[in-house]
Amino acid sequence: MRIGVAKEIKAQEHRVALTPAGALELVRHGHEVTIERGAGAGSGFSDDAYVRVGARVASAEDVWGGSELLLKVKEPIASEYGFLREGLTLFTYLHIAADEPLTRALLESGVTAVAYETVETADRRLPLLAPMSEVAGRLAPQMGAWALEKEHGGRGILLGGVPGVPPAKVIVLGGGVVGINAAIIALGMQADVWVLDTSVDRMRELEIALDGRVTLAMSNRLQVEEVLPDADLVIGAVLVPGARAPKLVTREMLGLMRPRAVLVDVAIDQGGCFETSHATTHDDPVFVVDEIVHYCVANMPGAVPVTSTKALTNVTLPYVEAIADKGLSRAIAEDPALAKGVNTIGGKLTYEAVAEAHGLPYTPLADVERALV
Repeated sequence: MRIGVAKEIKAQEHRVALTPAGALELVRHGHEVTIERGAGAGSGFSDDAYVRVGARVASAEDVWGGSELLLKVKEPIASEYGFLREGLTLFTYLHIAADEPLTRALLESGVTAVAYETVETADRRLPLLAPMSEVAGRLAPQMGAWALEKEHGGRGILLGGVPGVPPAKVIVLGGGVVGINAAIIALGMQADVWVLDTSVDRMRELEIALDGRVTLAMSNRLQVEEVLPDADLVIGAVLVPGARAPKLVTREMLGLMRPRAVLVDVAIDQGGCFETSHATTHDDPVFVVDEIVHYCVANMPGAVPVTSTKALTNVTLPYVEAIADKGLSRAIAEDPALAKGVNTIGGKLTYEAVAEAHGLPYTPLADVERALV
């Protein structure tokens, strides 16, 4: 199969969808791998590193136009919509429940779009989202601590305090992969950490995993309102697979918080879990609404691309190999988890949560599998 790797052109995005080690494995399987010129530079991989393992380096037009399977990290942006076409399988993070223009572009082009974030195993794990959730979760307290500094608009609070001065209070909304990783780092920074979740069973797991060092509470509107007045940093770590994130903190609720407290919205790719959130970038990461500092960078793992790229390839490569070796039709027939990653085929929307988010027609995957490339 002809496999292409596009260079990320979204602002401040330095990750790449395939390492040279991954390219070598695909070449050894007999596939033709083409890397867009300079695609790996931000993650520390030169064009020569890919050439040495048997890949080819080419322009964006050649990579998109000549590939059967196109690998990316982030969703295509408007300037890339023209590359989308029928006969191409796109494998990347899409998050289209929060992006109607991209959803329509995918449908209009006829491309087969497979989303990393909706590949889901029978036990409800999201294997291709997990490593980036781990990275984003571990970055969230670090970025929150930065935003809490007076120079960056925050309250002027040190997360861990010092002897005689209490630490900051950190509230983590959601106890999934992002939430537990955020809690681990916040604990390491010696903050006073609370985790709110809707599942008692999950809280029991967190109690054991975090050795009883965090305060665990049931997440509901009243509980959120009760913890906000004392919060210095609130980390939004909720996820509904493939769908828009629920709004857990409304604009009205900002009035309960201390002036210049910080919100870090890790769910911003899925529309954000704070009503006042909007996506920001690494070069302009924060804004203030009603005296509350918001950090809403939509590609947080892009800040640490060397770590993120290696972690991403570790989990995506087996799926890429399956698609390349078997073709997508057979690969999804043999792997129901991968089948859940298929969001669009031949102008049809095959992921129900996305269809609901935009009020668009939904077509079950089984009804359109014949259109698979």
